[in-house]
Amino acid sequence: MTHAGHDRLDPVARPLVDRMSACFPDLGRTVTSAVQARRVLAAQPPGPGGPPVGSVEDRTIPGPAGAPDIPVRVYLPDRPAPYPTVVYFHGGGFALCGLDSHDATVRQLCAGSGAAFVSVDYRLAPEAPFPAAVDDAYTALVWVAEHIKEVGGDPGALVVAGDSAGGCLAAVCAQSARACGGPALALQVLLYPVLDAAQDTVSYRRNAGGYFHTAAHMRWYWEQYLGREARALARDPRVSPLRAADLRGLPPAYVLTAGCDPLCDEGEAYVVALRAAGVTVERAHFPAMFHGFLGFTGLLADSRAAMAGVTGAIAATGACDRKNSGDLGGRAG
Repeated sequence: MTHAGHDRLDPVARPLVDRMSACFPDLGRTVTSAVQARRVLAAQPPGPGGPPVGSVEDRTIPGPAGAPDIPVRVYLPDRPAPYPTVVYFHGGGFALCGLDSHDATVRQLCAGSGAAFVSVDYRLAPEAPFPAAVDDAYTALVWVAEHIKEVGGDPGALVVAGDSAGGCLAAVCAQSARACGGPALALQVLLYPVLDAAQDTVSYRRNAGGYFHTAAHMRWYWEQYLGREARALARDPRVSPLRAADLRGLPPAYVLTAGCDPLCDEGEAYVVALRAAGVTVERAHFPAMFHGFLGFTGLLADSRAAMAGVTGAIAATGACDRKNSGDLGGRAG
């Protein structure tokens, strides 16, 4: 699929999406290894930096039993404590990206929400396939909960968040926290999340190509993450949180979706499933946007609106007057 004919993408975003597509590794075709893909990405010029925040510190925390320590980057807001604390998982298909690739976006989220952020450099596939990322993510969440006062965090305002594959890890952490009796979460923030390994929705077909993030990319990512066990693992809720048998008792959710994204329908399906289970959900859908659009607040009005919605939801976890669930922002269409 290309964008010939009727293009549902915001015209302002089209040149950006085309430039991004031209620079991104041709995953699964001319670029077959994660090492090669990372090399292509590392050769790209850096994007604009994020805003200043109160402080930024790189450190390591203990990993899961028998596993390496986990690098994290701690961002503190430029305001008095206490404040919400967000454990953040970057996207990249479980195989790419890291603390640096998402630094500007996390800085924006920190500055806009007034919350502390702990960005987690979980292990990547295929060198460390499933469940390494899941184990690192939950271990990091537990560590932050146990050390929340060290960063000036409000123990009643612990948030788990992530974009794309990181959104999957955030959703899995929320389910794991419920199953394991903690830590207690005030909110889960899922930004165009990966939620189902089935890859069989209408949006997968409708947005298969022409909008930067493609269905072919996702096939390659799943191959890296699950390897030969892909078919057997696809229905495991730690892989596909949408497949969990029972979603009752999960923390409130903020779910952001983009209409020109293969992942759109699974995000929307999770909103429906969470609400059916009695979970409070705020939904922000932007029909004319693409996967990853949140990182372009300097160029896109929808990105600025989405960033305001996300940061507002996080900030509200530290307030007494938390708003009821509702549907937020995107243009109708």
